[in-house]
Amino acid sequence: MQDKDSEVLNYQRKRRKRITKIRYSIILIVAGWIVLSMILVVVLFVKMTSLEHKLDQLVTSSSEQNTDQINAGAAADLNGGVIAEETETTEEMQTEMTWDKVTPPASGISDEDNLASEGDIHKVYLTFDNVPSEHTSEILDVLQAYGVKATFFVNGNQDEEMLSVYQRIVDEGHTLGMNSYSNQYSVIYQSEDAFEQDYMTLKNFLKQTTGVDSLYYRFPGGSSNLISNVPMDYFIHYLNTQGIIYYDWNVSAGDGASTAYTSEEIVENVTDDVVKYKTSVVLLHDGTDKSATVEALGPLIEALEGMGAQILPIDEDTQVIQYVKADTVE
Repeated sequence: MQDKDSEVLNYQRKRRKRITKIRYSIILIVAGWIVLSMILVVVLFVKMTSLEHKLDQLVTSSSEQNTDQINAGAAADLNGGVIAEETETTEEMQTEMTWDKVTPPASGISDEDNLASEGDIHKVYLTFDNVPSEHTSEILDVLQAYGVKATFFVNGNQDEEMLSVYQRIVDEGHTLGMNSYSNQYSVIYQSEDAFEQDYMTLKNFLKQTTGVDSLYYRFPGGSSNLISNVPMDYFIHYLNTQGIIYYDWNVSAGDGASTAYTSEEIVENVTDDVVKYKTSVVLLHDGTDKSATVEALGPLIEALEGMGAQILPIDEDTQVIQYVKADTVE
């Protein structure tokens, strides 16, 4: 009997030990799962934080890009949705920084009475901005070879070799227009006084250099640019008081864009739009990086003459092409 009781006690002890081991195992397993879960939670939290940070960066970057695109397109598509290319400054870096904020349409100022019908003679005015440069003499050579007169909207450049270029423009019968002295957008459009000072500096410089009182002006970036700190109406009014006529354009060669066009594409850009209008004021660019424009000029003249167009310099008889009509500004 005693042996039997002893066996029962041993059995119970062993059973308790097994139960205790099972309990410890369960506790260890649960504790392990808890620790592992906590580690996973921490890892997930770190990853989520990292992803949120990256997402914020992407959203910020996207927002900045959208803002630039809005600035670039805010004034576009009045008549065709093409962004203008006139953004060159005297510094190439400033050109790139300013590009997205200058947005008059490249073509499409289409007063009903300027739309061409079959049989109409096309009057074409080739106009060059950002003059003079190392290519200006080449442009003048081509124009002289074809017996064509053009219009040059010039900036101020007192380098000795450039001074003779202004005089050559006048001597060869081209129209001398103004495109600001400094061609620095942030300076010209900073205030009313800044614009007036730049204008007078250029006008006096041209008078002293060539003896010509220029009567024509083109706003850097066009009259509907988005850079000016002052409403453009003020500057237009000021030019009105000075007896100055300003010109935008209704046909663009595309040679002022950040995208480099070939000479063939430049010719095509112009001729595709010239056919639409009786009077076409064509925007072309001079500049150190405009060799394609020089190469395109001869073929362009031939193409225009081949379609029966008259190529003329701007004068008092030229139909005015303006985004903001000067006669509506008081």
